[in-house]
Amino acid sequence: MEFASLSLYNQAIILFAALALFMSFIMLAQARMMPLIFTFAWQGLLLTAVSVLVAITSGHPELHISAAITFCLKVVVIPWLLYRLSVKLNMQYDAEAMTHPTLLLLGGVALVIFSYHVSQSIVHLSGLATRNTIAVSMAIELLGMLLMIARKSAVAQVIGFMSMESGIFFAAVVSTYGMPLIVELGLAFDILVASILFGVFFFHLKDSFGSLNVGQFNRLSEANQTMPTADAAEPRPGEHA
Repeated sequence: MEFASLSLYNQAIILFAALALFMSFIMLAQARMMPLIFTFAWQGLLLTAVSVLVAITSGHPELHISAAITFCLKVVVIPWLLYRLSVKLNMQYDAEAMTHPTLLLLGGVALVIFSYHVSQSIVHLSGLATRNTIAVSMAIELLGMLLMIARKSAVAQVIGFMSMESGIFFAAVVSTYGMPLIVELGLAFDILVASILFGVFFFHLKDSFGSLNVGQFNRLSEANQTMPTADAAEPRPGEHA
């Protein structure tokens, strides 16, 4: 079916899905911390707009509550917490050295193609007009996972985890008109608590190791394994050096 022949509702949903997927690619390619946080907030704003659009069109007023929760958490609260953490930890202007960024983006494109291939069987079983967005939501989840794997900064890995949850939320809203409200409230509370705990965890890592680079922790562990112990290094009394 051609894009021009779809209804305005379906065209808007596909447009928002494409923009959300584009935001995932921007986060994947972004090396600086502040633009990464702002891009995550823009993706949350797109999810809020999708929830409002589905609520108005489908006649499910409870989705307005989901949109309000999404806006408060993913557009205001969590980006603000990450911003404050970055400022307190002096990371707001840091740029992470990314190895092979072109291959990373090509891997993201491969994940999008894989998502469309896997979702073909699900698409034929779905009777909703917005069933083609299932592949996009799956791609957002996989790109968030790739962001967690490829980046060494702990803050970037947390943003990748939150982006994966955004893909799940997008699939729930568009494909099934949202999860039960009690489930969404519990999930929102879990995300809020997790973001606060991550902030405390970041401060402990910064105080203990002086950095939030996960790659340095691995090198520190390897150095401790190869370092001789004090007993082995010093000769015992009566023994020749």
